Amino acid sequence: MSSNRKTVVGVIFGGRSVEHDVSVVTGNQVMRAFDTDRYEVVPIYIDRNGKWFTGKPLMELKNFNDEVTGLPGVEDAILSPSINHHGLIINPIAGRFSKSAIKRLDVVFPAVHGTHGEDGTLQGLLELADIPYVGCGVMASAIANDKIMTKAVLQQSGIPVVDSVHFSRIAWRDDPDAIIKQLEASLTYPMFIKPATTGSSIGIGYAPDETLLRASIDIATHFDRNILVEGAVADSVEINCAVMGNDDDIRASVLEQPVSWQDFLTYEEKYLRGNEGMKSADRIIPAPLTDELTEQIRQTAIDSFKAIDGRGTARVDLLVKPDENVFYVNEINTMPGSLAFYLWQEEGLSSAETVEQLVQLAQDAHAIKRQSTYNYQTNLIAQTAARGLKGAKGRKSVTN
Repeated sequence: MSSNRKTVVGVIFGGRSVEHDVSVVTGNQVMRAFDTDRYEVVPIYIDRNGKWFTGKPLMELKNFNDEVTGLPGVEDAILSPSINHHGLIINPIAGRFSKSAIKRLDVVFPAVHGTHGEDGTLQGLLELADIPYVGCGVMASAIANDKIMTKAVLQQSGIPVVDSVHFSRIAWRDDPDAIIKQLEASLTYPMFIKPATTGSSIGIGYAPDETLLRASIDIATHFDRNILVEGAVADSVEINCAVMGNDDDIRASVLEQPVSWQDFLTYEEKYLRGNEGMKSADRIIPAPLTDELTEQIRQTAIDSFKAIDGRGTARVDLLVKPDENVFYVNEINTMPGSLAFYLWQEEGLSSAETVEQLVQLAQDAHAIKRQSTYNYQTNLIAQTAARGLKGAKGRKSVTN
């Protein structure tokens, strides 16, 4: 790449997910963070129905108050899985008076929250297209997006997690009384009810008794086919830690303590108190913990990231009992849920420097991937075809 040419970064946001609006805000924050003297930012918007678009009007958050995809300058687009294109096909279904165009992308910055974005599906498309992308790979994204799988992997690695029970939507609808009996035998009230794969606190319920437990499970089953129920950790506070890096070179951020006026940090507290998403939520930075406990939590955040084979960045959320020096990993948020600009600012990194480092990590990870052999040619097909033709001539049908 010429030193004079800008790096072309495609920022994908929106999506067919209940977290669509959160993703639009995140995408806008990411696009605004880039130094336009060094990067050409290409907005790539996925609407609520799963249709893809690109164009300069998508750079402005205020345009999303109207039907943004109908604005002049916004065009249909698809991200091609073919390595021949290495980017977007703009106006892919061209008519007689128009033609398609290719926009090559050097790096993709996924900013799609939740389903079809954080769960490994978008990452899989980018792997097929052979385009470097920011954040965790397919497997790590899929694991972290599923709270049940995250617990299983962390437990296998000896990392403390909260006691829980999980079950399917089908099991709940078939025999809710049996599920309630199992929950009350394994956990104590109050309990937290969570859809396995949603984020941004969507669908999460708090149940101090059986009545609210049943109601909360009913709500959660509208958002996911699998449900996780955890026992509440008494006298605990939430502590978050961001991590950044690849392989063994991973650093942890300063710790934060989000402040909630309810039993857990709600969607409204995360996103609707200000205009900067999670940055607008009330928080204490650095978290008021002892130096020893702080370092233990920072190391556990790094260990958790390594346990899922993470790369790029993530934010690890923990429940901590400061008076007892006890903590549990609650969940791991990969891209874009992990995009904690405000935590890295405490470490001396501006938003522009943070996205620059994330792009470099994406390019580094892609370079390592390309060291592996993918083209392995043999004469297997020719030999199998030859044997198959000969075998077909001499084979007789057998009937009973």
